[in-house]
Amino acid sequence: MNALDIAQVASLTGLPAATLRFYEEKGLIASRGRRGLRRLFGHDVLQRLALVSLGRAAGLSLKDMARMFGPNGELKVDRQVLVAKADELERTSRKLQAMRRGLLHAAACPARSHLECPTFQRLLKAAERGAFATREPSAPARHPHKKPKRRRASGTGAKTAR
Repeated sequence: MNALDIAQVASLTGLPAATLRFYEEKGLIASRGRRGLRRLFGHDVLQRLALVSLGRAAGLSLKDMARMFGPNGELKVDRQVLVAKADELERTSRKLQAMRRGLLHAAACPARSHLECPTFQRLLKAAERGAFATREPSAPARHPHKKPKRRRASGTGAKTAR
């Protein structure tokens, strides 16, 4: 058998056919034709899907991964992207280790109240500063059906409305 149909690829990888079609649309994999209505893939698709799985586990975007696959199927790894992702993972690891230490201390703290514990207070101060934020600060989320308020300048020199 030279080719795998989409159902076989889905069965071998555990990925739904819809995900395989989406990955094809994004340029991560390519079908080689059809058998009836089913897409056909070469056996190399399994390795590409393993690379996609590895990249997703590392936190790479589908766009980053698509750039790493050349038009002829060759792999062109962007080493700078990998170094940047490794650095990001290191920062995340340090944050998680600090959080772990804080939680273990809070669980074993002999203070009558956690709010009386200096170590717990330092943990709270760090949280206030955003030390444990999992992503970069962004604009506050707004309700999808509400339009943002527009700022209007007042002719009397008053502050702009929010």
